Amino acid sequence: MSERAAAAVVDVFVYVVVLNLFIEYFPQVLSETFTLSLLTAVLLKGVLEVVVAAKNRVKDRLRQASTPLGKFAAGFLLWLVLFGSKFLVLEAIDLVFGTRVSLGGFFSVTLLILVLMLSRAFVRRLLHTESHPDPRIRPA
Repeated sequence: MSERAAAAVVDVFVYVVVLNLFIEYFPQVLSETFTLSLLTAVLLKGVLEVVVAAKNRVKDRLRQASTPLGKFAAGFLLWLVLFGSKFLVLEAIDLVFGTRVSLGGFFSVTLLILVLMLSRAFVRRLLHTESHPDPRIRPA
């Protein structure tokens, strides 16, 4: 398995854990079954990868913009991607799962996405550190 595929699988596992914690502690976040929460995590992985790719492209545009108008336009586009991504996630979940899965509203899905991305970054950093230990530290 490639490192990229392994990272994607780990991301989905992280998303399942975080999503099910949200289901347990936030009454507006619902899933009828664990299987649906797993499928929701897979869908979230796909949608968030598209959003992150779009965000990175817009950030590159922002860095390359040389005029104030260009910077403003790229900044507005970045805000639009970040703001609109929440509605994209809500619509995708509703379209695929209907009433069997609910991520609540804008604020709960915003918090969910923030926690998903932070958890993903934490686990990736943890795994990267474990697989590439500091060469100055020698095992006993």
